[in-house]
Amino acid sequence: MAYVLGIDIGSTNTAATVARRRGATWMRPEVVALGGSSATVPSALHLSADGTLVVGESVAEDGTRTARGFVRRVGDDVPLLLAGEACPPQMLTAVLAAWVVEQVLDREGGSAEAVVLSHPAGWGRHRRELLHDALWQLGLGNVTLLPRTVTVAESHAARGFPGSVAAVYALGGNTFEAALVRRTPRGTYETFGFPQGLDWIGGADFDEALAEHARTTLAQELAALGPRQTDATLRGLLPECERAKRELTVGTETDLLMALPNAPVRVPVSRVRFEDMIRPAVQATVNLLARAVHSAGLLPAQLDGVLLDGGSTRIPLVAELLAAAFPVPVEVEPDPQLTAAAGAALAACQVVSPRPRHPEPDIGPTPIGGVGLAAVPAVAAQPGPDHDRPSRSEPPPRPPVRIAPPELPRPSRLAPARARKREG
Repeated sequence: MAYVLGIDIGSTNTAATVARRRGATWMRPEVVALGGSSATVPSALHLSADGTLVVGESVAEDGTRTARGFVRRVGDDVPLLLAGEACPPQMLTAVLAAWVVEQVLDREGGSAEAVVLSHPAGWGRHRRELLHDALWQLGLGNVTLLPRTVTVAESHAARGFPGSVAAVYALGGNTFEAALVRRTPRGTYETFGFPQGLDWIGGADFDEALAEHARTTLAQELAALGPRQTDATLRGLLPECERAKRELTVGTETDLLMALPNAPVRVPVSRVRFEDMIRPAVQATVNLLARAVHSAGLLPAQLDGVLLDGGSTRIPLVAELLAAAFPVPVEVEPDPQLTAAAGAALAACQVVSPRPRHPEPDIGPTPIGGVGLAAVPAVAAQPGPDHDRPSRSEPPPRPPVRIAPPELPRPSRLAPARARKREG
């Protein structure tokens, strides 16, 4: 069955969705389980001892052999070092994207009709061209790049958001983005104004706030342990804090479980206490979103809504502070960690089946109209709307990406020779 693919490579996790064509319509995007039973896989590449790049975290962690956060480093002239070997961040991003494409290709039994990959809203032409070039070298010449805020808006509109102009609030694992989007006469979205961002606020910081609370509460018990015992006790603390953070999005109380040598110890934490810990950071993101609105010459009341993206936006405090600052609806999807990936697949449907152009309105932007998830008509395929792609001949054949284990080319050979052919 024909399908399109949407990919969102975030600062901490990567997600993907596919939308399949059935007759004259595209069906609802479906999540691709990249991490076994998990809907996401860590946005990390580990250089193994045999010189292959493995997607995800390594069990035997070695900080000199694992690359993280490389998406936000695209455009930086200084490469990342893996075991002393220089790896351009755009090539690492392309390698992870190629791995996702190969995962889906093997499951679907054929290539996607279109692939849309989200990127940070603040990227300019230079960064997009760097990533396009890296994707082309890996045989992915048909990938359309779209700002993450645009794909977020696509997902919300498909679920019935009826507005024309919206603010997008994207809270990732380690970063925050804020930007305005509006509907175009073609029925797609565009970012306008001046996108804002922070590289020091994200869900991981909320986990660390809970970890600090646990370390402070058990300071005497930890002080009585030796260094090796302390390291063993704290090793599993951050995953435990991540679990507690998720529980506090729906409950009012939970416990942090720490395995001390003598017996496990529970550290109680309430939602009120947790929200007090993170309130200054969340307020900083709300203030930055307000700055993005004002930079476009708008007032908060002139928006049609605030659209949320990122797993930590399920924290009730986020919606509470946004509602206090913006007198408009605040929209969050059931699993906001997958919003950008779902919107990328919906945008890919439009690459293959563009919506008919609507006339320009006399005043104000074009209303969105709430397009249904399964209501995009299927017509003849047309080129994607990415005007920043360098003009090239056909890309080289995509190198084979072995899935089990998920091995990738050595970093020094990330731009393989054209002569290499896909296995099988």
